Amino acid sequence: MDDDAAAFRDSIPEHYDSGLGPVLFRHYAEVLGAAVAATDPQRILETAAGTGISSAAIAEHCPGAQLTITDLNEGMLQLARAKVPPATRIRTADAQALPFDDGSFDAVACQFGIMFMPDLPAAFREQRRVLARGGVFHFSVWDSHAKNRFAAVIHGLLVETFPDDPPPFYRVPFGMSEVDPLRNLAQESGFGRVTIDVVPHDAPVASWERFADGLIVGNPVADQVRKRGGDLDALVREAERRLTDEFGPGSTTTPVQTLFYRAVAV
Repeated sequence: MDDDAAAFRDSIPEHYDSGLGPVLFRHYAEVLGAAVAATDPQRILETAAGTGISSAAIAEHCPGAQLTITDLNEGMLQLARAKVPPATRIRTADAQALPFDDGSFDAVACQFGIMFMPDLPAAFREQRRVLARGGVFHFSVWDSHAKNRFAAVIHGLLVETFPDDPPPFYRVPFGMSEVDPLRNLAQESGFGRVTIDVVPHDAPVASWERFADGLIVGNPVADQVRKRGGDLDALVREAERRLTDEFGPGSTTTPVQTLFYRAVAV
């Protein structure tokens, strides 16, 4: 994967949680939590759990279930620990090689994580392997830049700033908007019925400054910019200016859209 796009390390988790969490992840965490609860699972695994925003929603919607959360980055899980119930099992783990027995869970959830997995067939096989027959794999991906203008704005800024070698990160999370490849991969991996919902949302933005900080410093773009000798503070300021010009000053919203999949293990 280009420039290690899955490496959320050092100070990135804190900026991710405070800058991006309120805008991009909290609403969809509630969508995910409600969907997982709909089948009343007793054993739930969340992969690529990040800082625990979606984990907390799953725990709230499924209070009687045993929840296990994993992420590749220990720094993300350190923040997640404060958001989930004490009984939650927390492990650093690669979703492409899960350390659990076959059929260990009734539901697996992954919010905005599969885009960062370089071996998608292995990842889907692993989610299926740890699911009991009839269990559901709930996962979501971002729609394209066209449906998430904030991402197009930031990607454009990075391309202008580094025209000879633009940081590639913003191509990764928004590069799976075609539904056929993921649906086909799920079915080839041992899932049967696959339901796909398009989920638009007007995401509230209390502060363009904080959101811009998250978009530049709260993900691996920060490392990609440093490697290119860029000025992170200047990029955050310019990102704030461009987002304000695009969506208006003050507290407002930005349109976002995701694709939410539910795949049943057969």
